[in-house]
Amino acid sequence: MSGKRAKFSGGRNVAMKLPPDEFADTVVFYRDTLGLPVEFRSPTAVLVEFGPMRLWLDRIEGQRQAELWLEVVVDDADQAAKVLKEANVKRCDGVEPLPTGFRGFWIKNPAGLVHLVAEPGQDD
Repeated sequence: MSGKRAKFSGGRNVAMKLPPDEFADTVVFYRDTLGLPVEFRSPTAVLVEFGPMRLWLDRIEGQRQAELWLEVVVDDADQAAKVLKEANVKRCDGVEPLPTGFRGFWIKNPAGLVHLVAEPGQDD
């Protein structure tokens, strides 16, 4: 590969995708048991300030078990897509819609864990 190579770094967002029957108890655990700051963003999305990370608790209909999704920050999403494609990393953009104009995409690592690959400053 010639030219500029994308720079990857760990992001501060982690999403815990939860079955509906585990969502409320999980919110209570982080808010009441651990005493962490919690912000309800919607009835199905809660943001937990988890030290330097932001832990998103997402209630997902049809989810059978909890999953963790990670964020990878890149300086150039288009270049990152090329690097990952050359490395035979499969995109999985159908896992969850991203906002119009969002500079990023979804992938899975070899173990099947979902990662959001995104340019910085889009995490609200």
